[in-house]
Formats: sequence, C-alpha cells, structure tokens
Amino acid sequence: MPTGRVKFYDEEKGFGFIASDDGTEVFLHASALPEGATVRSGTRLEFGIADGKKGAQALSVRVIESPTSLSKLNRRSADDMAIVVEDLVKLLDSIGAGLRRGRYPERSQGSKVAAVLRKVADDLDS
Repeated sequence: MPTGRVKFYDEEKGFGFIASDDGTEVFLHASALPEGATVRSGTRLEFGIADGKKGAQALSVRVIESPTSLSKLNRRSADDMAIVVEDLVKLLDSIGAGLRRGRYPERSQGSKVAAVLRKVADDLDS
C-alpha cells in the first residue's frame, strides 16, 4: 500500500490532499478516514488509491503516525518562531489597513495568508 503525509486537510469541509512518497498528490475525503480519526498537516498515512473523476483519490486510509509526535521533533526554536510571529503581525497589519479602507485582499493573497496562518497555528499548537 502507498504511504504519504497529509499536505493539507480542512476538517470543516471534510477533505484535503496527501503528498504520497512517490511524489503524486492524492485527494483525501473524510469518508476514507477511519472512524474517529483526525488528521492534519504532517500526519503520516497508509492508503489505497482509486482513480476518481478528478484524479487519484485515497481509499481505506490508516493513520501510521500522528503529527503530535512528529511536530515536536520538527519544531522551530522559540527564537525562530518569534521572528515568524513578528513578520506575521506586520503582514496582518497591512491587510488590516486595507480592510479599514474597505478593501479586502486579492483572492490569491488571501489564500496565501490563510495558509501561513494555518501553518503558524500548527507550529504553535505542537
């Protein structure tokens, strides 16, 4: 069975993507997860693959290693995280200034900022 790590997973929407060890990206739907299992970026999985309408899709997923044990090993130092958080505050301040002028960020910028926020939250949560 192929293995890989969760690249992205949105619990609210119930789907995400796996970066398989062979380099392909595989769609992950909540229905493929074992009952009661939760996954997030970095979770190591074993899974079957089926060809879906839009490409490879994971089936019969099994969690091999949760990110809690991985994240502490890969955790950034507190000094590095302080720099990241300070830069993030500057970024959010600039977005806030635009919002005060009635302008939302462009969709592409908003998506990138959301991804950064998720990553920083994951790093802080570990």
